[in-house]
Amino acid sequence: MARYTGPKTKICRKFGEPILGNGKYLDKNSNPPGQHGGSKKRKAPGEYAIQLKEKQKAKYTYGVLERQFRKTFEEAARLKGVTGENLIKLLEGRLDNTVYRMGISPSRPAARQLVAHKHIMVNDVVVNIPSYQLKPGDVIALKDKSMGNASLTAFVKPKNPKIGWVEFNESDMSGTFITYPERENVPENIREQLIVELYSK
Repeated sequence: MARYTGPKTKICRKFGEPILGNGKYLDKNSNPPGQHGGSKKRKAPGEYAIQLKEKQKAKYTYGVLERQFRKTFEEAARLKGVTGENLIKLLEGRLDNTVYRMGISPSRPAARQLVAHKHIMVNDVVVNIPSYQLKPGDVIALKDKSMGNASLTAFVKPKNPKIGWVEFNESDMSGTFITYPERENVPENIREQLIVELYSK
């Protein structure tokens, strides 16, 4: 399974953004990781370095490794519309990401674990594939047996009202993937056009 198990703060410092957590340590030390930190004079990154960094940021954000990320990009390129926007839509349509967006889990890695451990159902069928691509109208719910597990339900929180492309009912622990989101509604700070330019070389 595609997952990063190293120090999260190191990645947050690398990009200067809290992409793998709340970023509370960035206030104390926002220098890039490494022996010299921010003291060493660094030359300005080239075009390729900027594009590569943006792709890495997207991969870390959604918890996807290179092979799967490239397949997602190729699928986005086949769809009608802007490739970069299609890429973000497909990443947002992943099952683990949607479980996180609904508020069932506090983070994407936690949502991935919920799915992999067979706690999540899609249209009343247990699905344990985190990368499962949802379709508009799919109903996502916590298994009845899992609803009685206090260690799982303790992390459930109300859905962010800004996430309008999913619905979630806290009383029965189920929700609906309404539609793929428009790019301007996705809060992630990713410049997807740079990723398209990188793969187009």
